This record gives sequence, C-alpha cells and structure tokens, in this order.
Amino acid sequence: MSLGIENIPFEELPEVSYRHRLEITGKVSRSLVEEISRVKKEPEWMRNLRLRALEFFEKARTPQWLPFLEEINLDEITSLYVKPDVEKAEKWEDLPEEIRRIYEKLKLPESYAKYLAGLTSVLDSESVFIGVKDYLRKLGVVMIPMEEAVVKYPDLVRRYFARVFPYTDHKFAALHYALWSGGVFVYVPRNVKVAYPVEAFFFVGREMEGQFEHSLIVADEGSEIVFIEGCSAPRLRRESFHDGMVEIYAHKASKVSFITVQNWSRNIINFNNKRAIAEEKATVDWVEGSIGSKFTVTYPSTVLRGEGSSTTSTVMSISRGGVVKDTGSKVIHAAPRTTSRVTSKSIVADGGVSIYRGLVQVNKGAKGSASYVECESLILDEKSQSHTYPIVHLLDDDASVGHEASTVKLDEDQVFYLTSRGLRRNEAVSLIIHGFIRDVLKKLPFEFAVMMTRVLDAEFGEYGGVG
Repeated sequence: MSLGIENIPFEELPEVSYRHRLEITGKVSRSLVEEISRVKKEPEWMRNLRLRALEFFEKARTPQWLPFLEEINLDEITSLYVKPDVEKAEKWEDLPEEIRRIYEKLKLPESYAKYLAGLTSVLDSESVFIGVKDYLRKLGVVMIPMEEAVVKYPDLVRRYFARVFPYTDHKFAALHYALWSGGVFVYVPRNVKVAYPVEAFFFVGREMEGQFEHSLIVADEGSEIVFIEGCSAPRLRRESFHDGMVEIYAHKASKVSFITVQNWSRNIINFNNKRAIAEEKATVDWVEGSIGSKFTVTYPSTVLRGEGSSTTSTVMSISRGGVVKDTGSKVIHAAPRTTSRVTSKSIVADGGVSIYRGLVQVNKGAKGSASYVECESLILDEKSQSHTYPIVHLLDDDASVGHEASTVKLDEDQVFYLTSRGLRRNEAVSLIIHGFIRDVLKKLPFEFAVMMTRVLDAEFGEYGGVG
C-alpha cells in the first residue's frame, strides 16, 4: 500500500557550521540482524525489511545538516541488541525486585493505577511489562509490544510499518529499521474514544548500549487516543545511543495526541524519528518536552494528507552546560484547507546550545491551507547560544503561512523591578522562567506538568527554579 508521501524533502534542512559534523562509523553485521529476527520469530517480510534497511544504511551518507560533538562508532557500542534477563510481566510483583525498585522510584506503578488505561515498559531492547486495564480491552483497543504485534497481527502491522517513516529517509532511519527491538503497537477501532491516556516508558540501563524501540499507533476513523511517551536513564560513565521511531496513522476524523517527556541522563545521545499521517478531518497533536540527554535530535512531523486535517506541535527544550538540543517540527500540507501551528520554546544556560529547525511545505493544490510557526528562546547567560533555521516552501499561492521568532536574554531590569517589590532574586527569576513556559505546561497532563516543573526547579535551582 502506498501512503502517498514519496518525494517529500524531510532532510532538506540548513547546515550549521559552528560545530564539526556528526559522523556515524563502524559496521553492523548481517548475522546480528538475522539473529534479532530469528529470536523474535519474525515472518520473512520483516526479516527482509531489516536486511534491505541494513543495505541502505551501509550505502547512505551521514546527514550533512547535523552538528555534533563527536562521532558515533558502532564498533564501540558493545550492545546493539540487549535482551534483559527478565520474563515479561503483567503484574508489578512479577518483576525482579531490582527492576521493580527502579519503576517505583519513577512512580510508574502509581501512575498506572491512578490514571492510565494501559502501560508498557521497555528495558534496554525488550518490553518487560505490559499492563492493559479491562476498560481498554472492552473497547477493543489493541495495545501490545511491537514484536508481538508483528506475529499476532502481521497483515495489519505490515500495512503501516515503515510506510509512514520509510527507512530510505536517512542513515539513522535505516539503522533503526535494521536493529529495531521493543516498542508498542496500538490500534484504536473505528469511533472508539479512549478517555484515559496510555503510556510507553523506555529505560536505558547500561552504558555503551543502543536502544532502537519502535512505536506504531493506528487510529481508525472517528477514534481518539492520548499516548504518552516517557524516557529515562541512570547516570552512566560512558555514552549510550538511542535511535527510536514513532509512526502514527490517523484515519478520517480521528484524533491522536502524542506527548513525550524525555529525561535521559547526560550520557545519552538521542536521535528520535517521529512522523504522522493525517487523513481527511483528522487531527494530530505533538507535545515534546526534552529535558535530559547530551545531544538530542528530534523533529515531530505531520503529513496533512486529507482535506481539512490539522496538526499542532509544541516543543520545549532545555539546554544547559554543553548540552545540544537540535529540535523543531515539519509539516507537509498535501491537501486543501489544512491547518498547522508550531510552537517552540527553549531555555539555554551555562554554555548550552538550542537549535530550532523547521520545515513547512504547502504542496500545489493544497488551497486554503494555513500555517503559523512561533519560536521563542530564553538565554540565561552570556555563554549560551540559540539558533533558528526555518524553511518555508509555498507551492500554491492560495495559502497563508507565517513565522515569528524571538530570542531574549534574562532581563535584569525585570529582575530588578520584581526584587524592588520585595521578592528575592531567585523568586524573581523563578517567576520569569515559569511565565516563559506557562503555555507549554498547560498542554501536559497534570501529573507530567508537575514533574516537568520539579525537574526545571532542580535544573535551574541557582537561577531560581520555577517555583
């Protein structure tokens, strides 16, 4: 099945010269790829897809638009596939105590009990916990680990897998498809509206490890779902590499909200591929909260394929102390009367670097389409940097597209005014930061907004936190 997204220039983004290029070196053996497929008892079509992706990875050049701090040498990543020594569990008490302690510290059992309809957790390269409440089962929603879906629902998975985000897009996508493991498959039946969110949580537990989970969400006509993605890792002595993938297909008049709260440790190199296709009158909303990691590359993207479809993308990133966040959004208006809105907020401090890259394209024939992009950066000191690189392609003259960008430094006059009214300096700065991110926090579920606020408070404590 062709999804009609061929020849879309997703890699056409500007180069940045202030750092040397990211290079990905080393090799992935064919025998490793075949072994992963064998262990998972995959059908032949999936094994062949992996091998085609491996061939493309070996030939493809590294994307030239990426700045980076160092190369990724695959020969030095000792674990490109890590199978945890844990049996998959449906009850928390069935997990080993050391793993249960990790999840209890992260309050996952509490979140699942209080407000989630379903939860899957991936440790290293495999799902170790899958919890689906009776509420979700009665609605007919399918939520299972991705590797199980390939075996249980091969025709359904094959219809969408690697079709929304093909492995030919770039070298990192090809590497992902060759090595993918873990992740979650969600299918929402026609006209089913899931009142409670579901979550997938990804945890990297080892240094010099590669994690390549794949999540595929399919919303049938008239359905609705909120999907939360959580990411975490302990502090490691050496780097690990994350190269995940999210594919969303929103059928006619459906709505999918995808929320990410990423809090990797500073030793994670994070490359996250995310794309959705929206059919007629469908809506896809992205919310991306990027807190941790040493380097992050992520551009939540939507192809507005059906007339009257819409998308919003809200990205918040924190870059502090040598951390680089290369984030943004891409939207392709491929049908008439489609709408999009992109909001980017970044906070940078202590030599951090924030980069916004965006692409808005209105195809010929997408008449009456409208898009608005707003980028804002708050710089807290003289050592930090913020860059904005938008691209707009208008191929139809009956469209409205706007872009607004602003970069501001911490306003000492504003701080002085607030302190003159009786606030301490840290309280004044707290109010400024909190005001800057207020509209982003409103879009998060309450529990995650509280968590994000606490993390920001810890991250910028000497500046005042966020209250």
